[in-house]
Amino acid sequence: MNKFTKLKSIPAYLPIVNIDTDMIIPKQFLKTIKRTGLGKNLFFEMRYNSDGKQISDFILNQEPYNKSKILITGKNFGCGSSREHAPWALLDFGITCVISSSFADIFYNNCFKNGILPISISEEKIKEISEYAKRKEEILINLTEQKIIFGNKEIKFDVDAFKKKCLIEGLDDIALSLEKSDKITAYENEIKLTKPWIFND
Repeated sequence: MNKFTKLKSIPAYLPIVNIDTDMIIPKQFLKTIKRTGLGKNLFFEMRYNSDGKQISDFILNQEPYNKSKILITGKNFGCGSSREHAPWALLDFGITCVISSSFADIFYNNCFKNGILPISISEEKIKEISEYAKRKEEILINLTEQKIIFGNKEIKFDVDAFKKKCLIEGLDDIALSLEKSDKITAYENEIKLTKPWIFND
């Protein structure tokens, strides 16, 4: 998992509430178990018409928002089914930070496990930074200091200390397990000596 410390980008603003995981990545694209290749199908039904052509007025089909790394969106983002393909699709598109006033719990936790920073701030502050998206101006996310910096202003945000550590150090669940590999090996060796019958065929 890539390390996350600072991120600067022109944000894309998608002011829709209750965007569920099926809207983020529709069910027909869930057959894959790979984390790559899903970005082209992100928000599929909003990005493409029935002929498969891009809908020009959808925000992520427009320059410079089609290269945005930060998505600002409406409340209750990521609700619905608990599909991990949703953060996979966002990440594959290039989005590594989502800012909303609220998130569905499972989606929120899945973001951290896949290298995406979900930031929850008030509706009032959402409106304030969305103006930078409309003006196509960059904002800066500083995870270390837990700040959104825009112009000469900044907004502090909260994040769980352990989740913050995982993002900064690039640790997913597998990497966290591997950090304990020496202890796991020592435990296995001890069990082989004290309870050898467990390993008998």
